[in-house]
Amino acid sequence: MFLASYRTLKKHGVVGLNQRNISLIQNLNRRELYPLVDNKLKTKALAQEAGIPVPQMLAVIEEQHSAEEILTQVPRDNGFVIKPGRGSGGKGVLVLTKQKVDRKGVVRYQKSNGRLIERADVLHHISNIISGLYSLGGTRDTAMIEELVKPHPFFDPIAWEGLPDVRIVVMQGYPIMAMIRLPTSQSQGRANLHQGAVGVGIDIATGVMTTGVQFNHPVSEHPDTLTEFGGLHIPQWRKQLDMAASCFEMTGLGYLGCDIILDAQRGPLLLELNARPGLNIQIANNQGLGINVRKAQEWINLNETPAERTARAVAAFGTGKPLVGDEGLPQPAV
Repeated sequence: MFLASYRTLKKHGVVGLNQRNISLIQNLNRRELYPLVDNKLKTKALAQEAGIPVPQMLAVIEEQHSAEEILTQVPRDNGFVIKPGRGSGGKGVLVLTKQKVDRKGVVRYQKSNGRLIERADVLHHISNIISGLYSLGGTRDTAMIEELVKPHPFFDPIAWEGLPDVRIVVMQGYPIMAMIRLPTSQSQGRANLHQGAVGVGIDIATGVMTTGVQFNHPVSEHPDTLTEFGGLHIPQWRKQLDMAASCFEMTGLGYLGCDIILDAQRGPLLLELNARPGLNIQIANNQGLGINVRKAQEWINLNETPAERTARAVAAFGTGKPLVGDEGLPQPAV
């Protein structure tokens, strides 16, 4: 029974953990390059140098004794996000949508769920970040304060409170598979699949959303908004593919996951990179990675530009006709 199941999975190109770790991560990612993506500060600096847009950095806190002074300097007009420089899996990310000052001058911060917290709570969270509570390996870390990105209105009917992100898996510079992660009430507004966000496959050629999954079960609509997402087209899709493809030159990593968010004003922004992208993207797309991996291996020595690699991937992996613009495309019902 097990042997038959294994053969079926292999036939459909499903990649398991061992194959991913040995054939993809170990063979294509040099270990000395990992810090370029494990450290978000280094990733952001590389992206800016390469001309790839990223969320604006408001402050960096390296020592606990300077946290309160730096926090008071953060602009009060808009919200902001506090995150660990070397965190993973969305752990340690604190989203604050507003700052409120009462008549006595006491500052409180509003979280994405509407709950108000004290400055002491925020400082305690920053202290936890610096002490390494959320960092890879538990080592001492740096707290980053970034602007609060305003999601593109496209996402209003298909996301709950938080910020959706697009994950594009790139092999040797070729985008080979993509999905979008939609926050839900169960994930508490976070775009993390293990916490209950919905993962939806994306057709590489068109940017059209296809099949969805939540906790490994198929879904066709957002569990909170009840909006069906199949057939909806993600705006500025080709730009996101080109951005992901260019991360190969930026990092030198042959296999990585590129996480991109779509800002209402600035468009696609690179959120972070992952040298060990997970395999749930296969479930979201109802398709194994292996077939696309084998195809991309044939192109390794072509020495193409990011735009050329994107065009080749679109032609090979997409199921629909590539789209030129966003006008006249299916959008969520409001």
